[in-house]
Amino acid sequence: MTPSSPLPAAPSRVAMTTGDPAGIGPELIARLLTEIAGDTDHPVVVFSTEAELERGFAQAGTGADRDAVDRAGNIEFVDTGLDFDGMPVAEASERGGRWALDHLEFALAAYERGEVDAVVFAPLNKSSLHHAGMHENDELRWFEKRLGVTGVVSELNAISGLWTSRVTSHVSHRDAPALITADKVLGVTRLLNAYLVGSGVAAPRIAVCALNPHGGESGKFGREEIDEIAPGVALAREAGIDAVGPFPADTLFLRARDGDFDGVVTMYHDQGQIAMKMIGFDGGVTVEGGLGIAVCTPAHGTAFDRVGAGTASVASTRNAYLLARSLASTSNLTA
Repeated sequence: MTPSSPLPAAPSRVAMTTGDPAGIGPELIARLLTEIAGDTDHPVVVFSTEAELERGFAQAGTGADRDAVDRAGNIEFVDTGLDFDGMPVAEASERGGRWALDHLEFALAAYERGEVDAVVFAPLNKSSLHHAGMHENDELRWFEKRLGVTGVVSELNAISGLWTSRVTSHVSHRDAPALITADKVLGVTRLLNAYLVGSGVAAPRIAVCALNPHGGESGKFGREEIDEIAPGVALAREAGIDAVGPFPADTLFLRARDGDFDGVVTMYHDQGQIAMKMIGFDGGVTVEGGLGIAVCTPAHGTAFDRVGAGTASVASTRNAYLLARSLASTSNLTA
């Protein structure tokens, strides 16, 4: 008997939300949906309301075609039924934050029911989220709590040819050094390695940043490199990861930009973010890493000053969608 041929894998289904409705998210989603309308191999489920979609398409101006999107067989709209009347524009508010969180809840519930495989959300505004009662420092920690994740999580950032992860993120510079441990360096290095493999890098080359100027100058400027970061790199190497460092960040990112590394582990938020946004701001993606589900968002903010002007670039939103779609078929999205 001849074995039957395996059935083709079902296409990944991506859930989308518009982020903070007062920002550029609704218009970016409108333009992205116009781009992908009719791509029948890639189904999308959009959680929104008719009123929000109407405003988003109106704000988007040229480059958005509601009729084409409505006709597209690959795009499903789920009307959440929430009240959009009088929703603020171009300002942080409790209503905008609650709207954003409620729609992320709809998307996650669909994932838990097996109806979608990945989530893309347009930019959020942390002031709005905190006005709405989000107690966590950022959306990653909100996702972590909502999904009951107990393993390593880290915000990852991706531009063409380079990824970063963070040992600490949305904490004060005063508090960051005490949070850097060898185990955390190992964890976020392993997580970065897993996502690089998931994105198609077969053998990732990862460099690890130092914390202190000049890498600490053998302890003269601090001992974090000696006591925690270098031991964390050694643990990663023992785990089979091609990791090297720690290196001073000011020269390391020059090497990374020139292709010496596929990923960089950073010690705090701005250490990586400044470099990445200088190298390639337009098109950058933030990945909520370690959740076990692909969750991606543009690396830029809500841009309240540009709402409705038709000048916001859709590149990062497009890349977030494409990356989420790619990562959705990856079995290992944890450390």
